Amino acid sequence: MKVFLNYPQILKRWEASQVGDVDPGMSVAPPHPHTNTDSFQEELVVRPLHSGDIYASFQFRTVWEADFSRGNKVSHYQLFPKSLGQVISKFSVRELHISFTQGYWRTMQWGQPFLPSPPGAELWVWFQDSVTDVDGTWKELTNVLSGIFCASLNFIDSTNTVQPSAAFKPLGVGNVTDHRFLRYATLPREIVCTENLTPWKKLLPCGSKAGLAVLLKSEKLFHSSFHSQAVHIRPICQDQRCKSTSLELRQTLNAVFDLHTSGQAKREWSLFKMFSRTLTEACPLASSSKIYIDITDNSQGEQFELSPASSLLSQAVVLGDRRTFSVYDLTDQATFGSTRSLNLLIRDMLRPLLHAERYVAGYGLQTGEIHTVMYNHHPYRSFPVLLLDSVPWYLRLYIHTLTVTSKGKENKPSYIHYQPSKDRLRPHLLEMLVQLPPNSATEVTVEFERALLKWTEYTPDPNHGFYVGSSVISSLVPSTVATNTSITQEQPLFSSFFPCKEELSYFVRVYTEPLLVNLPTPDFSMPYNVICLTCTVVAVGYGSLYNLLTRSFQIEEPSPGLAKRIANVIRRMRGVPPL
Repeated sequence: MKVFLNYPQILKRWEASQVGDVDPGMSVAPPHPHTNTDSFQEELVVRPLHSGDIYASFQFRTVWEADFSRGNKVSHYQLFPKSLGQVISKFSVRELHISFTQGYWRTMQWGQPFLPSPPGAELWVWFQDSVTDVDGTWKELTNVLSGIFCASLNFIDSTNTVQPSAAFKPLGVGNVTDHRFLRYATLPREIVCTENLTPWKKLLPCGSKAGLAVLLKSEKLFHSSFHSQAVHIRPICQDQRCKSTSLELRQTLNAVFDLHTSGQAKREWSLFKMFSRTLTEACPLASSSKIYIDITDNSQGEQFELSPASSLLSQAVVLGDRRTFSVYDLTDQATFGSTRSLNLLIRDMLRPLLHAERYVAGYGLQTGEIHTVMYNHHPYRSFPVLLLDSVPWYLRLYIHTLTVTSKGKENKPSYIHYQPSKDRLRPHLLEMLVQLPPNSATEVTVEFERALLKWTEYTPDPNHGFYVGSSVISSLVPSTVATNTSITQEQPLFSSFFPCKEELSYFVRVYTEPLLVNLPTPDFSMPYNVICLTCTVVAVGYGSLYNLLTRSFQIEEPSPGLAKRIANVIRRMRGVPPL
């Protein structure tokens, strides 16, 4: 473990806490000659939204030159968190993607996010081909991740786990296409709170004490309109020739701030107003620390004004659109100056080309319909989308009622994969490839019947309803700007996560809203009423019978009347025997 003696005293304490109780004045042995080198980058992208909100996206990237594909064991860690490294090594994980989201991303109002995620918790993992028992390893992995992130991932089991065949591909290098080693699960009811954010921040090399992570204040983040934090682990190439691979850990955090809720004016914002903190320095362990402000429609400064101004500009193709950003390099001390905040106004945004929504129709508690509507806003181009639906077993799908319509006409899918559910064992899995006509809305409808659960299977609040996870829609959307297919280190992190092999299209993944479905629910107060009535009847009936069987009866002489008693007194006075 390296100790940077020329850093401030606080860094010495950080490093000493990782290697043990080391005196800062003691000399530390140099690292092992076979020690791998790590690198760390951090970025913050700020985009004004046309709704008047502010979109802030944090990305932290740690690259570890370690290869677990051959069963190598690594015991030395520098910047890469040891907790995740041990999990990857023990469970033979090739790729791991996990997200915790509070709120729903409103695509029509906010545009496309850099990294989409569904409400609640989402986890999908690619295992190495050396894993023999994938289901058993998946169960153990979810329990371990539940402890690392302080989440209820231990509730992931066979009833909410699916094995997609086409919707999810590896995002890292390699030709792993055997979907037997892929598992996907969601928990739409998972609530995200500070308990999930704290362990997430501890995975960063500098924690929350330096760099962009100092802005991650829980009381501000959880008062936002949308909040999502994720961890992505995948193998990447070390160079252009890709002769050797490294392990990339990318931690992302996205938030949408509504300045109305905090009493702020819509025409001005700053880092302090959003996060209640300002930046004073970059993370000393980061090779790159930058802030990007989207100024695509503000080249002349008519829409808003940045303070302090930056002369460094950068262009990047993001989601098929060429964007211009004002860049603030935190590794340059001249960036800070005397001002610690950035103020700007709001501008409009383009409408996204792909959008989707989902809802439940019908009445009563016996049958219903699930409607998924996908919108293609491109004026003249059609493109295919891959739809994945995972429906719990207690909603019995009538797959023969599946219909796909576009512009009032039937739109026959070119690919359908359906795996029926098994009661209390696995959910439904439906995947289909649908062509979306230009400037159209395509609706997918399927009927279902509600099952009657056992009384022990209901949640503590059954009348609230049962959640159904979001649909996942993946597509290569046509782009008007040529996309750079070669990923280089100079590109911003937010523009180079999803791999793309075509210059005239870009990959988009869209999540719909989760569904809240009511099931036939018994009156759980009836047992209480029955118990009260039964106890009353038993008490009255048994009590009366017990009294009859145990009580002893005695015959008593009737007492004489008042007149007779007076007569007897007079007779005694006269010496006459009483009556």
